[in-house]
Amino acid sequence: MASLLYLLLILLISSSTTAQNPPSPGYSPSSRIGTIEFDQGFRNLWGPQHQRLDQGTLTIWLDTSSGSGYKSLQPYQSGYFGAAIKLQPGYTAGVITSFYLSNNEEHPGNHDEIDIEFLGTTPDKPYNLQTNVYIRGSGDGKIIGREMKFHLWFDPTQDFHNYGILWTPNEIIFFVDDVPIRWYPRKSDDTFPMRPMWVYGSIWDASSWATEDGKYKADYRYQPFIGRYQNFKIGGCTANGPATCRPPSASPSGGLSQQQYSAMEWVQRNYLAYDYCRDPKRDHTQTPEC
Repeated sequence: MASLLYLLLILLISSSTTAQNPPSPGYSPSSRIGTIEFDQGFRNLWGPQHQRLDQGTLTIWLDTSSGSGYKSLQPYQSGYFGAAIKLQPGYTAGVITSFYLSNNEEHPGNHDEIDIEFLGTTPDKPYNLQTNVYIRGSGDGKIIGREMKFHLWFDPTQDFHNYGILWTPNEIIFFVDDVPIRWYPRKSDDTFPMRPMWVYGSIWDASSWATEDGKYKADYRYQPFIGRYQNFKIGGCTANGPATCRPPSASPSGGLSQQQYSAMEWVQRNYLAYDYCRDPKRDHTQTPEC
């Protein structure tokens, strides 16, 4: 009887653990891309006094005087772009820690962008990982966001986890530890970014909107706010590279496999916090892909 109860307890613990973690996607796109040193692919963009590189780990921080950001050495037309990131625990409301693609410096007000942004939070609530896609603004200098926000199945402040963006001529896929969390297909030229972009990372104060639409602001009693990055990966086609260059793929078959779709559906079913296409307050004539 005791052995039966022990077996039932093990099964309950096992099922509880499984329920909290996504099913295996069966394939790891990041494993096909070699890790590069920060200086091989990036340079400081702003806030150099708030940026430190130590044994392969880049630390950037925000305080009352400045934040910090970095930028890739080259623009890319497509590719896989990733980094392992560790976030700060505690009160981080109003603070954005990011890894993204953009051509904003070349096309201000009319730019393309693919974002992974961690929205700072209060100690009693989890981080939101916000994914976003911008396409050429909206033609009038305004930017139309396509936000999807997720909670995570782990604490992103406890350890480094790998976050990646795969951008090909046909799709954009966001990954967390090689689990796809969002798939954005190219449905038309008007709803898909196709101009070259650089890779960026940054930490900055976005108190006006970052945490619960600006309800909670950055509180500099908790400064400095720190973001740590390592395991940088760039596997892409440069903007001026050969026309024969082909970006990495999500799976051996090209697009997402059925196993990857299943893992993504599990994440969206259990951890999706916001989807712009399901927001009744949005003007969906501006987002026809919905």
